[in-house]
Amino acid sequence: MDPLDLLPLGLKKKIMEPNHYVIIVAGGVGKRMNSPLPKQFIKINEKPIIFHTIERFLEADSSIEFIISLHPDYIEYWEELIQLHNFKFNHKTVKGGNERFYSVKNALELVPRNAIVGIHDSVRPLVSLGTITRCFKEAQTHFSAIPVEDSVNSLRYITEHRNEILDRSLVKQVQTPQYFNSKLIKESYNKDFSRKCTDDASVFEASGHDIHPVKGNPENIKITSPIDLIVAKELLR
Repeated sequence: MDPLDLLPLGLKKKIMEPNHYVIIVAGGVGKRMNSPLPKQFIKINEKPIIFHTIERFLEADSSIEFIISLHPDYIEYWEELIQLHNFKFNHKTVKGGNERFYSVKNALELVPRNAIVGIHDSVRPLVSLGTITRCFKEAQTHFSAIPVEDSVNSLRYITEHRNEILDRSLVKQVQTPQYFNSKLIKESYNKDFSRKCTDDASVFEASGHDIHPVKGNPENIKITSPIDLIVAKELLR
């Protein structure tokens, strides 16, 4: 008999499943929001957006180990914020870089090589529990899991010499959290920064790895403008 079979189901599941890490990327300063505060700290229902985001993940898995990547100028503000709101959860903070690439790279230094790690925008508080769970599960088998949604708008490819319609059935909108085998994504981030890599999936792909798309959720918008903020306030009521 396998010794694991003698353990209680809950303990056996905990031993067999890989550790679950989530990096929350919160290094932006929110220039497009026209706000004195970075957008992740703007309040919705008396609570900073980043708190709403973290709570979604805690609902999905209370054992998650979080790493919060923050702009250096706002680390002290973050500490004051979690004290003020008595917001307690298992996390560490790291200094973000001048580019998102470096903010993630710094955070990955705190992730072990034998885990599944999700990387998520701090201003996507409407991610569903289903999206989080699907990504975590699928990444265990496929080494990556990237949430996507169908494009609902007409799309055109426009350059100096070309102007043509794109088949939107072949185009997907990419979301976060983007989940990976931690060993492989850590190795991927050991490469030099390239502006061609606009998200973690593109960094992973540039290292020769396949991207595994999974179903996201349409409400999972990234709050980058005042209009996005209005939508999020309605959906978080």
